[in-house]
Amino acid sequence: MSPGDEHDYRGMDQGGRADDPYSTLGGTRQTRTRLPDGDAGHPHTRRPVRNSRSLVTITGVVVLLIAAIAFANRGGTSNDDNASPGSKSSGSAGSAPTAPTGTKPVQGKNGTIASGFAHDEQGAQSAAANYAVALGSAEMFDKAKRDEILDTVIAPASVSRFRDTLDKAYSAGFYKNVGLNEDGSTPEGFTFISRTAPLGTKVTKATADEATVEVWCTGLIGLAGEGSTKPVTDGWFTITMELAWIDGDWKAVTHSQKDGPAPVGGDTRASSADEIADAVNGFGGFTYAR
Repeated sequence: MSPGDEHDYRGMDQGGRADDPYSTLGGTRQTRTRLPDGDAGHPHTRRPVRNSRSLVTITGVVVLLIAAIAFANRGGTSNDDNASPGSKSSGSAGSAPTAPTGTKPVQGKNGTIASGFAHDEQGAQSAAANYAVALGSAEMFDKAKRDEILDTVIAPASVSRFRDTLDKAYSAGFYKNVGLNEDGSTPEGFTFISRTAPLGTKVTKATADEATVEVWCTGLIGLAGEGSTKPVTDGWFTITMELAWIDGDWKAVTHSQKDGPAPVGGDTRASSADEIADAVNGFGGFTYAR
C-alpha cells in the first residue's frame, strides 16, 4: 500500500466520483520551500587544531559560498514577481528559473492552511502545493476536520459535491483497510501517519483567473507501532489541480492523480515504527511557496 494508492481521487475531477479517497487534490518551474523565520542553531563540536594553510583554505571557501549566495539572491529582482497567470517570463538576465522571486506569495493563514496567495502563476503553484499537503494529511480521516479543510481549499460551488463523495468514501471498510478503527480513530498504542510532501509544481494551463497545476509529491501512510499489520510505506504520485481565483484567493475546482514519477529505491535501512512515529510527531510541516 502506498500514499498514491490510498489517496487516489481519479475520476473525481469532473463528475465527483472517487475510486479511493486517500489522495490529495489535483514548464519546469519548481516549488521553493519557505522555512520558518529565525536563525538556525548549529551543534557545538570540538574543533581540531588547524594550521594557517587550512585556515586560509577554509576562509576562501566560505568567501566563495557567501558570494554565490549573494549572486543567487539577485534573482529576487526577476520580472516573475509581476508576471500575469497567462504569461511565462524567464525573468531578468542572469536570474535562474528556480531562484526565489523575493515576493512572499502567502500573506496569511486560514487555520493551519496557508492562504492569501498571489494572483499569478506562482501564487497558483503555491496554493496547489499547500492544498496537496492539507488534503493528504491525517486530518482528512476525521469528519469534522475534513469538512474544515474542504471549506478552506475547495471552490464554494464544489464543496458539497466533494463532501458528499468523501463522506461515502471514508467508510468503516476503508478505515479498516488502512488500519484504523471503524469510526476512523487510531487503535490504542499506535500512531496513524498520513503525510504528503510536494517536491515540485508545474503550470500546464493558465488564464487571468484560472490555472491548471501539476504537483509532484511523495508521501507516507500507515500505522506505526509494534505489531502493526499496516506499516508505514512511502509512495510517489502527481496531482493535477484545476484552480480558480475566487474572492481574492485560489480555490481548487477539480483534481486528479496518477502514480509517479518514482525513483529507484535506495539501500537506506528501514527505520523502526517508533523512529517513524517520533519523526512525524517531532518534525513539523512547511508552507510551500514559489
